[in-house]
Amino acid sequence: MPRNSFSSDFLRQSFVGLKLLVVMTVLLGVAYPAVVWGVGQVTWNGNANGQIVSAGSKDVGSKSIGQNFTVKDNQWFHSRPSAAGDGYDGLASAASNLGPSNPVLLKLITQRQKEISTVEGVPVSAIPADAVTASASGLDPYISPDYAALQVKRVAEKRGLSESVVRKLVTDNTYGRQLGFLGEPKVNVLELNLALARE
Repeated sequence: MPRNSFSSDFLRQSFVGLKLLVVMTVLLGVAYPAVVWGVGQVTWNGNANGQIVSAGSKDVGSKSIGQNFTVKDNQWFHSRPSAAGDGYDGLASAASNLGPSNPVLLKLITQRQKEISTVEGVPVSAIPADAVTASASGLDPYISPDYAALQVKRVAEKRGLSESVVRKLVTDNTYGRQLGFLGEPKVNVLELNLALARE
């Protein structure tokens, strides 16, 4: 093959490759993400934007990310524990990866049981599992209705409300199983605490 022909083929193929790179970059790097973003904004706007929850004109959190509510004299419903970073850290979302027989996990669970037993005034046997174990993401925004019910008496006393009012707030903020049969009933802690603040 003559040298000039090789050089010409190389330049031609390089130019074709460069055109393909530009076309694919525009299609897959600009057009496709723009279409996906647009569909998300039109059809699932809240989900696409993080399910931000506002109180008045202030954004206070996300419906889909848990946060810590163990402040202000225990007058709020508490979330389940978090193993994400120092707790509820979205940049370190992860489980502890400690197995069920790991002594570190068993010590944590025992410590959490004692704390909850003291704060809520209940025996350890009455404490549900989600109150003492972190979720796989460490950012679970939900607790079980059992854990919410366990906290009703304390929250009612601290806020000067009747237990029936607080229990109704729990019921109003309880989600059933998805499609009626998937998963378990759950309570969104942020929404429940915002309803509590409005009461």
